[in-house]
This record gives sequence, C-alpha cells and structure tokens, in this order.
Amino acid sequence: MSYEAIAILMFSTMLLMMVTGQRVFGVIGFVAVGAALLLWGTGAEAMGFSSTIKLMRWYPLLTLPMFVFMGYVMSESRLADDLYRMFHVWFGPVPGGLAIGTILLMVLISAMNGLSVAGMAIGSTIALPELLRRGYDKRMVTGVIQAGSSLGILIPPSVVLVLYAMIARQPVGQLWLAGVVPGLMMAALFIVYIVLRGWFQPSLTPPISAEERATITRSEKLRLLGAGVLPFAIFFCMMVPFITGHTSLVESSVIGAMTTVIAAVIKRRFTWAVFQTSTRQTLFISCMFMWIILAALSFGAVFDGLGAVRAIEGFFVGQLHLSPWTILIMMQLSFLLMGTFLDDTAMLVIVAPLYVPLVAKLDLGIENPLIWYGVLYTITCQIAYLTPPFGYNLFLMRAFAPPEITIIDIYKSILPFVLVMILALALLIMFPAIALWLPETVYIK
Repeated sequence: MSYEAIAILMFSTMLLMMVTGQRVFGVIGFVAVGAALLLWGTGAEAMGFSSTIKLMRWYPLLTLPMFVFMGYVMSESRLADDLYRMFHVWFGPVPGGLAIGTILLMVLISAMNGLSVAGMAIGSTIALPELLRRGYDKRMVTGVIQAGSSLGILIPPSVVLVLYAMIARQPVGQLWLAGVVPGLMMAALFIVYIVLRGWFQPSLTPPISAEERATITRSEKLRLLGAGVLPFAIFFCMMVPFITGHTSLVESSVIGAMTTVIAAVIKRRFTWAVFQTSTRQTLFISCMFMWIILAALSFGAVFDGLGAVRAIEGFFVGQLHLSPWTILIMMQLSFLLMGTFLDDTAMLVIVAPLYVPLVAKLDLGIENPLIWYGVLYTITCQIAYLTPPFGYNLFLMRAFAPPEITIIDIYKSILPFVLVMILALALLIMFPAIALWLPETVYIK
C-alpha cells in the first residue's frame, strides 16, 4: 500500500470513529499509535511517549491554566458588571450605543481571559437582558453577543493560539501579537455594521431616553469611568511588562491571574464558591487541552514519518498545477466546511499534521507564514463558532437566551456578522501585514 493510501486510510478511520461519538483525543491518539504499530512494528509506540515528553517540557504551556483561571474568576466574580454599566452610561445616548458598548466590553473581556465561553457567559447574563429591556431587536442583540464573544479566541491571551503554537511549533508571544490588530479590526468592522444598520433602521437599536439621561449625574458618570478602569489595569499589568521584555510569557500569565484575584478581593467578590468553580473548571479545561495536544503531536509524528505532506504538496503543485494561493484558499474553504459540524480544537488536530507543514512549504512570499496562518486559522474558527447547524456559540446562546428567542432567531441573527468576519478574513489574506506588522515590530532585532 502506498504512503498516500495509508494517509487517506488514517484520516478516514479517524473521521469514522468521530462519527460514533468517541472523544476527540482518544480517536486521534488511537489512530496514531495503531498506525505506528502497523507500519513500523514493536517500538513504534515510543512516538507517543516522545510526544508526551515534548509536551511536558514545553514551558509556555504553563500559561494555559493561568489564563483559563483568570477568565473564570472574571466571569464568576462578575467583575465586568461595572464595566458594562460604564459603557451603558457613556454610549447609551448614541443610536446603537449599547450594542457598540457590548462589542467593546467583549474586546476587553477577550483581552483578559482568552476564552469565547467567558465572553458569552458575561454578555448573556449582563448585556442580553438589558438590551432587550431597552427595546433592541432580539436578532440584533443575539448576533452582537455571539459575534463579540468569538473575539476571545483571537485577541490575546488566546487559548486557541496557545494550542496552535504547540502543534505548529511557533512562539506563543508572536502569535498573540499577530492577533491584536486583526482582532481590533474585526471589532471595528462589527461596530461599523451596527452603526450603519442603526442608521438605516433606527428601531432596531434605539438610544436611551432623554428622561433616563437626565437622571444620570456627572458624578455618577465619573464614578463609573473610574470603576471601568479596573479591567484596563488588569490587562496593562499583565501585558506591558511582557511587551517591554521585563517578564516572560509565563510570568505575565501569573501576573494576570494574581491581578484578577486581587481585583475580585478588592471588590469583595472573591468567595469560596468563585474559587472552587474557577479552579475546577481550570483543571478540566487544562487537562482536556493537554490530552488533545498530546494526541495531535503523536498523529503528526506518524504523518511526518509517512512523508504524506510532501506527497500531497507534489499532487497539488506538480500534478494539478495549482498556485500556492489557490491551495491556501481551498484550505480555508475546507475549514469553513468542517466548522459546520466540528469545533475549533477538533478541526486543528485533524488537519494540522497536513496543513501546517504544507503552509510552510508553499511559496507564498511571506516572511513568517506559520504566524500569519495561525491568525487565519483562528478567524476561520471564529466563523465556525457561528455557522449553522452546529456552531458552538449558537448552542451557548440558546442555553442563555430567554424562551422568546428561538433557535431560528439565533441562526438568522448571526448571518450578517459571519459576512463581516469573512470580509476580515479576505482582508487578512490580501494584506498579511495586518497580522505580521506588530510581531515584527516588537521582535525586531
């Protein structure tokens, strides 16, 4: 049997086992070890063991539990309440102002936790009832919260980019910096859409009434402005020392977690229940990610040993005569297709052994193609989070939404935002410097 046929058999076996409902890491690890034993016999199982050692020696992995813990403390202690109230008071008089404030809230939450689910939880419990009470269209509201919460996997500290960094063997710090400008660009595009939609259909995004504005005193505005500074302070305490080179990535993650806990203590919201829930969820998510990374590394080692990447590159470039950019676009389209029935982690570990080395070999004329492609992959994951029928955020929103918001409303609400995200993806493909400028500037020698 040819190596190409073996590679196809490995992929088809993996997908077939996933259809049966088995856990992602179990399926990938089983196929990797089974293929290694069948191909190279006794002793080939050491590939999985060597991957374990590689994972345990990867120092930046320590950032994962720190940022997950940070996100859950933020969510469980409701540190974002005052921040949303600040946006409500300052942006409420503007048509669509509360929706704009919700997007800005999601940007700040993303910059402090790296998880989409934390932003969804905070947005659904704080912003959703308030926006509905203010007369906002229910489809506009659910679309804003779902799209805004997806920024958590792009704006640093992104947990998804940590996973990609391990599999692609790229520096986490550079990947995080590469996600900053695209993340802010996407948030700006969301705001532009909200403003334009509110301009043409004012009934969808009404401003707060003049009577309510009259009840908000200047001292109240200034107090809320001060309260809203706290999340900014957490972010700057964490990121500024890292960017200036005074702390390592892991040290910055510890600073971020400690600062969040201190902020919750100062607010008198760091209870035993908050600590217990945050630590339990941190342990669960960290272990899940580590198992998945371990399985992906084992699968990638077998795939590299087969030489399947070189064979596939020769097929696309040598036999089909496709240009590197055509191949790249086909890869992104396949991600969008897989995103309709797989989550971001499953997509990455299934195709990373093929796509990541292929991107490195394609002649794209880009200095750091794997850093740039990490951002492309993450944006595609954002789109996958929101695409029916099985988008992750769609089901989270259904769980948080009141009964009057149906699943059909949720599906329809997200379509305009998906189009905005596809526009952002196209801009990043056409202008790679959007992602690469900041890491190249910070890491310049």
